[in-house]
Amino acid sequence: MQDTIPIRYINPVFRPPSEAQSLILPVTNGCSWNQCTYCEMYTAPQKKFRSRDETETLEAIRRCGETFGRDVHRVFLADGDALVLSTRRLLTILAAIREHLPAVRRISSYCLPRNLKAKSVDELKELAAAGLSLVYVGAESGDDVVLEKIRKGETFATTCDALNKLQQAGIKRSVMILNGLGGPTLSFQHAINSARLANETQPEYLATLVVSFPDGDDRFRANFPEWEPLAPHDLFVEMQHFISALELTRTVFRSDHASNWLVLKGTLGAEKQRLLDQLHTAILHPEAAPLRPAWARGL
Repeated sequence: MQDTIPIRYINPVFRPPSEAQSLILPVTNGCSWNQCTYCEMYTAPQKKFRSRDETETLEAIRRCGETFGRDVHRVFLADGDALVLSTRRLLTILAAIREHLPAVRRISSYCLPRNLKAKSVDELKELAAAGLSLVYVGAESGDDVVLEKIRKGETFATTCDALNKLQQAGIKRSVMILNGLGGPTLSFQHAINSARLANETQPEYLATLVVSFPDGDDRFRANFPEWEPLAPHDLFVEMQHFISALELTRTVFRSDHASNWLVLKGTLGAEKQRLLDQLHTAILHPEAAPLRPAWARGL
Protein backbone atom coordinates (compact mmCIF):
# COMPACT_ATOMS: atom_id res chain seq x y z
CA MET A 1 0.00 0.00 0.00
CA GLN A 2 2.83 2.41 0.93
CA ASP A 3 4.19 2.14 -2.64
CA THR A 4 0.97 3.68 -3.98
CA ILE A 5 1.20 6.71 -1.66
CA PRO A 6 3.45 9.57 -2.83
CA ILE A 7 4.64 10.22 0.76
CA ARG A 8 6.43 7.85 3.16
CA TYR A 9 4.71 8.19 6.53
CA ILE A 10 6.07 6.96 9.85
CA ASN A 11 3.23 6.36 12.28
CA PRO A 12 1.87 7.82 14.41
CA VAL A 13 1.25 10.99 12.41
CA PHE A 14 -0.15 14.09 14.16
CA ARG A 15 -1.67 17.31 12.88
CA PRO A 16 -3.82 20.11 14.36
CA PRO A 17 -7.61 19.59 14.15
CA SER A 18 -7.94 22.47 11.69
CA GLU A 19 -5.60 20.68 9.25
CA ALA A 20 -8.06 17.82 8.66
CA GLN A 21 -8.34 18.68 4.95
CA SER A 22 -4.63 19.35 4.45
CA LEU A 23 -1.96 17.30 2.73
CA ILE A 24 0.34 16.19 5.57
CA LEU A 25 3.90 16.51 4.29
CA PRO A 26 6.62 15.24 6.67
CA VAL A 27 9.81 17.29 6.41
CA THR A 28 11.16 16.08 9.75
CA ASN A 29 10.51 13.01 11.84
CA GLY A 30 9.50 13.43 15.51
CA CYS A 31 10.37 16.44 17.66
CA SER A 32 13.82 17.99 18.09
CA TRP A 33 13.19 18.80 21.78
CA ASN A 34 10.91 15.93 22.86
CA GLN A 35 11.45 16.46 26.59
CA CYS A 36 8.10 17.98 27.57
CA THR A 37 6.71 15.69 30.26
CA TYR A 38 3.04 16.26 29.34
CA CYS A 39 3.51 15.23 25.68
CA GLU A 40 3.22 11.65 24.42
CA MET A 41 3.12 12.44 20.72
CA TYR A 42 6.68 11.59 19.70
CA THR A 43 7.85 9.12 22.35
CA ALA A 44 7.56 6.00 20.16
CA PRO A 45 11.00 4.61 19.12
CA GLN A 46 10.23 5.05 15.42
CA LYS A 47 9.63 8.78 15.98
CA LYS A 48 13.22 9.57 16.97
CA PHE A 49 14.01 13.02 15.63
CA ARG A 50 15.75 13.47 12.31
CA SER A 51 15.39 15.67 9.28
CA ARG A 52 13.85 14.04 6.23
CA ASP A 53 16.22 13.61 3.33
CA GLU A 54 15.77 16.67 1.12
CA THR A 55 15.76 14.64 -2.09
CA GLU A 56 13.04 12.37 -0.71
CA THR A 57 10.93 15.37 0.36
CA LEU A 58 11.20 17.08 -3.01
CA GLU A 59 10.38 13.84 -4.83
CA ALA A 60 7.33 13.36 -2.59
CA ILE A 61 6.11 16.85 -3.50
CA ARG A 62 6.63 16.16 -7.21
CA ARG A 63 4.73 12.86 -6.98
CA CYS A 64 1.91 14.52 -5.03
CA GLY A 65 1.60 17.02 -7.87
CA GLU A 66 1.33 14.18 -10.39
CA THR A 67 -1.17 12.27 -8.24
CA PHE A 68 -3.41 15.02 -6.87
CA GLY A 69 -2.93 17.83 -9.38
CA ARG A 70 -4.86 20.94 -8.36
CA ASP A 71 -6.93 19.17 -5.68
CA VAL A 72 -4.56 20.11 -2.86
CA HIS A 73 -5.33 23.51 -1.35
CA ARG A 74 -3.57 23.25 2.01
CA VAL A 75 -0.29 21.68 3.11
CA PHE A 76 0.82 21.00 6.68
CA LEU A 77 4.57 20.53 7.18
CA ALA A 78 5.06 17.74 9.72
CA ASP A 79 6.25 16.45 12.21
CA GLY A 80 6.67 18.30 15.48
CA ASP A 81 8.73 21.29 14.46
CA ALA A 82 9.41 21.78 10.78
CA LEU A 83 10.89 25.21 11.44
CA VAL A 84 13.95 23.60 13.00
CA LEU A 85 15.14 23.18 9.39
CA SER A 86 17.38 25.81 7.89
CA THR A 87 15.79 28.72 6.08
CA ARG A 88 17.45 27.57 2.85
CA ARG A 89 15.93 24.11 3.07
CA LEU A 90 12.50 25.47 3.97
CA LEU A 91 12.59 27.88 1.04
CA THR A 92 13.48 24.98 -1.27
CA ILE A 93 10.51 22.97 0.02
CA LEU A 94 8.14 25.93 -0.30
CA ALA A 95 9.32 26.59 -3.86
CA ALA A 96 8.68 22.95 -4.77
CA ILE A 97 5.15 23.16 -3.36
CA ARG A 98 4.48 26.26 -5.47
CA GLU A 99 5.81 24.51 -8.57
CA HIS A 100 4.12 21.13 -8.24
CA LEU A 101 1.00 21.99 -6.20
CA PRO A 102 0.00 25.36 -7.68
CA ALA A 103 -3.51 25.34 -6.14
CA VAL A 104 -2.15 25.44 -2.57
CA ARG A 105 -3.33 28.54 -0.73
CA ARG A 106 -2.12 27.81 2.80
CA ILE A 107 1.04 26.21 4.15
CA SER A 108 1.39 25.71 7.90
CA SER A 109 3.45 23.86 10.50
CA TYR A 110 4.01 23.35 14.19
CA CYS A 111 6.69 25.61 15.66
CA LEU A 112 8.69 25.45 18.88
CA PRO A 113 9.75 28.90 20.08
CA ARG A 114 13.33 27.61 20.26
CA ASN A 115 13.19 26.98 16.48
CA LEU A 116 13.22 30.73 15.85
CA LYS A 117 16.20 31.74 18.00
CA ALA A 118 18.58 31.44 15.04
CA LYS A 119 16.14 32.87 12.49
CA SER A 120 15.94 36.60 11.90
CA VAL A 121 12.73 38.48 11.17
CA ASP A 122 14.01 38.98 7.62
CA GLU A 123 14.40 35.22 7.19
CA LEU A 124 10.87 34.69 8.47
CA LYS A 125 9.64 37.33 6.02
CA GLU A 126 11.28 35.31 3.23
CA LEU A 127 9.42 32.22 4.41
CA ALA A 128 6.15 34.16 4.54
CA ALA A 129 6.70 35.49 1.02
CA ALA A 130 7.40 31.93 -0.14
CA GLY A 131 4.06 30.72 1.21
CA LEU A 132 4.36 29.87 4.92
CA SER A 133 1.29 31.61 6.32
CA LEU A 134 0.41 29.97 9.66
CA VAL A 135 2.24 28.26 12.51
CA TYR A 136 0.89 26.46 15.57
CA VAL A 137 2.78 27.28 18.77
CA GLY A 138 2.14 25.08 21.79
CA ALA A 139 2.94 27.65 24.45
CA GLU A 140 1.14 25.48 27.06
CA SER A 141 1.58 28.18 29.74
CA GLY A 142 2.84 31.70 30.25
CA ASP A 143 4.04 30.92 33.77
CA ASP A 144 7.75 30.24 34.20
CA VAL A 145 7.26 27.94 37.21
CA VAL A 146 4.81 25.76 35.30
CA LEU A 147 7.07 25.74 32.23
CA GLU A 148 9.98 24.53 34.35
CA LYS A 149 7.85 21.86 36.01
CA ILE A 150 6.85 20.40 32.63
CA ARG A 151 10.37 20.65 31.16
CA LYS A 152 9.16 22.77 28.30
CA GLY A 153 12.58 24.25 27.68
CA GLU A 154 11.00 27.69 27.23
CA THR A 155 10.13 30.71 29.35
CA PHE A 156 7.56 33.47 29.12
CA ALA A 157 10.22 35.65 27.49
CA THR A 158 11.38 33.11 24.86
CA THR A 159 7.81 32.28 23.84
CA CYS A 160 6.90 35.96 23.69
CA ASP A 161 9.95 36.75 21.55
CA ALA A 162 9.13 33.98 19.08
CA LEU A 163 5.48 35.01 18.75
CA ASN A 164 6.43 38.64 18.20
CA LYS A 165 9.00 37.66 15.56
CA LEU A 166 6.33 35.76 13.67
CA GLN A 167 3.95 38.70 13.90
CA GLN A 168 6.59 41.07 12.54
CA ALA A 169 7.16 38.69 9.63
CA GLY A 170 3.47 38.53 8.76
CA ILE A 171 3.01 34.86 9.70
CA LYS A 172 -0.22 34.11 11.54
CA ARG A 173 0.02 32.40 14.92
CA SER A 174 -2.25 29.83 16.52
CA VAL A 175 -1.35 29.56 20.21
CA MET A 176 -2.38 26.70 22.48
CA ILE A 177 -2.67 26.78 26.29
CA LEU A 178 -3.24 23.68 28.44
CA ASN A 179 -6.08 24.10 30.93
CA GLY A 180 -5.24 22.41 34.25
CA LEU A 181 -1.52 22.17 33.55
CA GLY A 182 -0.54 23.81 36.84
CA GLY A 183 -2.73 21.61 38.98
CA PRO A 184 -4.46 23.12 42.03
CA THR A 185 -1.34 24.78 43.49
CA LEU A 186 -0.35 26.76 40.39
CA SER A 187 -3.75 27.12 38.73
CA PHE A 188 -4.23 30.84 39.30
CA GLN A 189 -0.75 31.96 38.25
CA HIS A 190 -0.90 29.62 35.25
CA ALA A 191 -4.14 31.30 34.15
CA ILE A 192 -3.02 34.89 34.75
CA ASN A 193 0.41 34.57 33.19
CA SER A 194 -0.94 32.66 30.19
CA ALA A 195 -3.36 35.55 29.65
CA ARG A 196 -0.45 37.97 29.98
CA LEU A 197 1.41 36.07 27.24
CA ALA A 198 -1.59 36.34 24.93
CA ASN A 199 -2.06 40.03 25.74
CA GLU A 200 1.54 40.88 24.92
CA THR A 201 1.55 38.98 21.62
CA GLN A 202 -2.07 39.34 20.36
CA PRO A 203 -2.17 36.03 18.43
CA GLU A 204 -4.59 35.65 15.56
CA TYR A 205 -5.84 32.36 17.01
CA LEU A 206 -5.92 31.10 20.61
CA ALA A 207 -7.06 27.69 21.84
CA THR A 208 -7.19 25.70 25.06
CA LEU A 209 -7.07 21.97 25.67
CA VAL A 210 -7.41 20.12 28.97
CA VAL A 211 -4.21 18.35 29.98
CA SER A 212 -4.64 14.59 29.99
CA PHE A 213 -2.49 11.45 30.03
CA PRO A 214 -3.93 8.51 28.07
CA ASP A 215 -0.74 6.50 28.67
CA GLY A 216 -0.40 7.39 32.35
CA ASP A 217 1.12 10.37 34.18
CA ASP A 218 4.27 8.79 35.72
CA ARG A 219 6.61 10.71 33.41
CA PHE A 220 4.81 13.96 34.16
CA ARG A 221 4.74 13.46 37.95
CA ALA A 222 8.44 12.61 38.08
CA ASN A 223 9.20 16.33 37.69
CA PHE A 224 5.94 17.64 39.18
CA PRO A 225 5.08 15.22 42.05
CA GLU A 226 2.60 17.57 43.74
CA TRP A 227 0.43 17.88 40.64
CA GLU A 228 -3.16 16.67 40.76
CA PRO A 229 -5.77 16.87 38.01
CA LEU A 230 -8.41 19.57 38.36
CA ALA A 231 -12.05 18.62 38.66
CA PRO A 232 -14.36 20.12 36.00
CA HIS A 233 -15.48 22.89 38.40
CA ASP A 234 -11.87 23.93 39.02
CA LEU A 235 -11.05 23.80 35.31
CA PHE A 236 -13.94 26.22 34.69
CA VAL A 237 -12.72 28.54 37.45
CA GLU A 238 -9.22 28.52 35.93
CA MET A 239 -10.71 29.34 32.52
CA GLN A 240 -12.71 32.15 34.11
CA HIS A 241 -9.51 33.66 35.51
CA PHE A 242 -7.80 33.22 32.14
CA ILE A 243 -10.51 34.80 29.98
CA SER A 244 -11.19 37.59 32.51
CA ALA A 245 -7.53 38.63 32.27
CA LEU A 246 -7.41 38.59 28.45
CA GLU A 247 -7.18 41.96 26.73
CA LEU A 248 -7.27 40.96 23.08
CA THR A 249 -8.22 43.13 20.13
CA ARG A 250 -9.23 40.56 17.52
CA THR A 251 -8.35 36.95 18.28
CA VAL A 252 -10.36 33.90 17.25
CA PHE A 253 -10.73 31.81 20.41
CA ARG A 254 -11.55 28.11 20.50
CA SER A 255 -11.94 25.74 23.42
CA ASP A 256 -13.69 22.97 21.49
CA HIS A 257 -11.14 20.15 21.47
CA ALA A 258 -12.50 16.76 22.58
CA SER A 259 -10.57 17.08 25.86
CA ASN A 260 -12.68 20.05 26.99
CA TRP A 261 -15.74 19.56 29.17
CA LEU A 262 -17.28 22.85 28.03
CA VAL A 263 -17.14 24.05 24.42
CA LEU A 264 -16.33 27.75 24.12
CA LYS A 265 -16.03 29.63 20.82
CA GLY A 266 -15.85 33.33 20.09
CA THR A 267 -13.85 36.34 18.99
CA LEU A 268 -11.93 38.19 21.67
CA GLY A 269 -12.43 40.73 22.85
CA ALA A 270 -15.87 41.27 21.18
CA GLU A 271 -17.44 38.17 22.74
CA LYS A 272 -15.54 38.05 26.01
CA GLN A 273 -18.57 38.68 28.20
CA ARG A 274 -20.61 35.95 26.51
CA LEU A 275 -17.83 33.43 27.14
CA LEU A 276 -17.59 34.53 30.77
CA ASP A 277 -21.35 34.14 31.13
CA GLN A 278 -21.10 30.57 29.83
CA LEU A 279 -18.36 29.84 32.35
CA HIS A 280 -20.40 31.45 35.14
CA THR A 281 -23.25 29.07 34.39
CA ALA A 282 -20.93 26.04 34.27
CA ILE A 283 -19.41 27.00 37.64
CA LEU A 284 -22.63 27.76 39.53
CA HIS A 285 -25.15 25.59 37.67
CA PRO A 286 -23.28 22.76 35.89
CA GLU A 287 -26.54 20.87 35.46
CA ALA A 288 -27.72 23.69 33.18
CA ALA A 289 -24.51 23.89 31.12
CA PRO A 290 -24.03 21.90 27.89
CA LEU A 291 -21.14 19.83 29.23
CA ARG A 292 -19.63 16.94 27.30
CA PRO A 293 -20.29 13.56 28.89
CA ALA A 294 -17.14 11.85 30.16
CA TRP A 295 -17.39 9.12 27.51
CA ALA A 296 -17.22 11.73 24.71
CA ARG A 297 -13.98 13.28 25.91
CA GLY A 298 -10.51 12.32 24.72
CA LEU A 299 -7.06 13.62 23.83
